[in-house]
Amino acid sequence: MPRVVLNGDDRALPEGATVADAVRETGAAPDGRGMAVALGGEVVPRGKWQVRELREGEQVEVLHAVQGG
Repeated sequence: MPRVVLNGDDRALPEGATVADAVRETGAAPDGRGMAVALGGEVVPRGKWQVRELREGEQVEVLHAVQGG
C-alpha cells in the first residue's frame, strides 16, 4: 500500500492506485473537469491519469481551476 503526500496530507492508497484515484480521494468530480494534477511539481496530462500509478512517497497536488481576477 503506497503512502503518498496528497495535497499536503500523508495518505495510504491501495496498491496500484493511479492519479485518477488520487483525484477521487480529494472529493473532486469524477470527470476531473477544471482540475490539474502535478506529481513532484510536474503536470500530468489528463490522458495519463488512469494509467499513471503512484509511487511510494510521491508528492501529489490536485488543483482546482478558479475563474476571476
